[in-house]
Amino acid sequence: MDSSASPQPAQQNPAENLSAASSKPEKQETPARNPYLEPRRPLGPRDPGDAWVEGEHGRFWGRFGSAGLLVHDAAKGVLLQHRATWSDQGGTWGLPGGALHQGEDAVNGALREAKEEAAVPPGSVRVLFTSVFDVGYWSYTTVAAQVIEPFEPAISDPESLDLQWVSLEGVGDKELHPGFAAAWPALRRRLQAPSENDHRDSDAGGKSGMSGKSGNSGK
Repeated sequence: MDSSASPQPAQQNPAENLSAASSKPEKQETPARNPYLEPRRPLGPRDPGDAWVEGEHGRFWGRFGSAGLLVHDAAKGVLLQHRATWSDQGGTWGLPGGALHQGEDAVNGALREAKEEAAVPPGSVRVLFTSVFDVGYWSYTTVAAQVIEPFEPAISDPESLDLQWVSLEGVGDKELHPGFAAAWPALRRRLQAPSENDHRDSDAGGKSGMSGKSGNSGK
């Protein structure tokens, strides 16, 4: 035999091959990521405006102030947001809204937040009036708007447990965010008086939207 010839590989027992294959761990599939179980505000990227501010009147959410959209559909009522449990005053009902971005005006901020949180199309609403709660170092603006083209809201980020159209008469039956609860009677009167909705006002020292100590949106 030629000593330079390559040795023949040893034959393996098929049973051993089967045993070795069966001992390999099965590949585990990674469950699909559910973004609605991963709160954006506590864990995700933050805008510079996403911060608490504190002063003599208490602590409030939004370094540059906050705003919320009060959407009214004559046929359905007002759009309310059931707030995520991780947020300030979680589990209560209020308005889609949140902290303003630096340099952003309240109307655009409220429209942006409502689109982000509830898929409200900005082109489907018309701004009626604004109402401002201002403590000097922080302010909250309620932007009231009328639906001009019907739409259905949709939960589009983790900040909502539910979204509902609620009749004007039924709003008070909900467990409301304290700031919104205090502001609702005056806001309701203005919604029911269209002739007064051609101007904007500032309720300095009063309460509007979802203002209140320990934050307004708490997001």
